[in-house]
Amino acid sequence: MSLGRCCILIPCLNEEVAIGHVVADALAIGLPVIVVDDGSDDRTPEIVASLPVTLLRHTQRMGKGEALRTGFREALRMDFDAVITMDGDGQHLASDIPALLEAGRLHPGCIVIGARLLDKEQQPKGRRRANAVADWGISWACACPIADTQSGQRLYPRAVLDLVDLPAENFVFEAALLITACRERGIGVVSVPIASRYHGEFRLSHFKPVRDVTRITTYTIRQLLHYGSILPSYRRSRAMPTIIAH
Repeated sequence: MSLGRCCILIPCLNEEVAIGHVVADALAIGLPVIVVDDGSDDRTPEIVASLPVTLLRHTQRMGKGEALRTGFREALRMDFDAVITMDGDGQHLASDIPALLEAGRLHPGCIVIGARLLDKEQQPKGRRRANAVADWGISWACACPIADTQSGQRLYPRAVLDLVDLPAENFVFEAALLITACRERGIGVVSVPIASRYHGEFRLSHFKPVRDVTRITTYTIRQLLHYGSILPSYRRSRAMPTIIAH
């Protein structure tokens, strides 16, 4: 089954080291590319502007959630049916996108996550623990099991793009999309294994484990209480997530 018209969305902030290669590799997939620059003060926008993409810029830093929201609005304006997100620092590879597209065709209407299940020993221990806590809590709030709730490489169908105005900011926005999509739209989530990539010339992550996990946890607890059925939701969250091998 066809996914319809799909584009690639890359939010970025001060990624001059990697962004040129990331965008070029994304373009090589053959899909339109939207880049949202979140107020970079290095050469990132200059590098992106030289490439055949749609470049949107924030005049000041507004956070990843607002960068994604800006990209979603542009994708909706351009009438795309699905969006694939990936980070601009080189951690995600465009070569994994065909596997996400195939999973989206096999499971139409689902969110597809590029789950960092391979080479997990590369993940810093603090980040690995933070991700495990987030997976546990967000899966509970979603009332379904999800592998790697913190991965930024995802395929979002149109029904999720329509949640663009959810009141959540920064990294919480991605958690809010999962929870609301599952609980209010009945949208499923499947995962495709990708490699964990933390070696190389990545800049320091904008994700701060203590600060951002606290924000995500606070939001998740509020949503869990809001939807109720706390014990049944927990039981459903403990099933095995759907993993699509590639």
